[in-house]
Amino acid sequence: MEEARVAVVIEDEEDIRSLLATVLAQAGFEVHGAANGADGVELVREHRPLVTTLDVNMPGIDGFETAKRIRAISSTYIVMLSARSEEIDALQGLEAGADDYVAKPFRPRELRARIDAMLRRPRQVTPPEPDGGPTPVSTDGVWLEHHGLRLNAATHLVTVDDQDVELTRSEFDILADLLVAGRRVRAKSDLALMLRGDQYAVSDFVSDSDARAIEVHMANLRRKLGESPTQPRWIETVRGVGYRLTA
Repeated sequence: MEEARVAVVIEDEEDIRSLLATVLAQAGFEVHGAANGADGVELVREHRPLVTTLDVNMPGIDGFETAKRIRAISSTYIVMLSARSEEIDALQGLEAGADDYVAKPFRPRELRARIDAMLRRPRQVTPPEPDGGPTPVSTDGVWLEHHGLRLNAATHLVTVDDQDVELTRSEFDILADLLVAGRRVRAKSDLALMLRGDQYAVSDFVSDSDARAIEVHMANLRRKLGESPTQPRWIETVRGVGYRLTA
């Protein structure tokens, strides 16, 4: 069953909240708005949105804390918006569980494009081409497995030694991509383009911030899996290039 096209807008400035609601409504979403983080978390709990936009600077709990609370109860796509465009703020947003970070002032067309790109991310994965290396095992056409790590693309489930692991959508998509690639190295630029929905546009520019965001996602993914980057069980770093599955 497809997820309902519901969006939640959490923004304390009424004019910006109205603009965001208009952009999302034009994209076909049923939109619910909140002026603070606490009310926004409740709207997410109640309406289970596909997309949530979240302002960083709000009265009460800020956007970073709100994102953490939302991520604890929902796998909604989170887009954080802030007038603070410094890289450290963007990275903090990603570490809090956001899928994307957009600086204010933003162009409505750009925001719409960023959201459309997130929604185009492939939720199904296809078997890798033979390359002589270890191939993740698909036990029933849905699960991918590597050394006790299992991922189900259809149900968005991940387990480690039969214990469930909660991941953000970005972390899940990176892990699925790596499982499909097997021993083939996936560069940070490849993963950044995949998250943007542009994995086939190989000429697209990938900024240092995009690459750094992949590093943050990977650090969070490893932490949740319980993996040491120095003695990896599942994902190894190819220094200066990217990542691949362990042998």
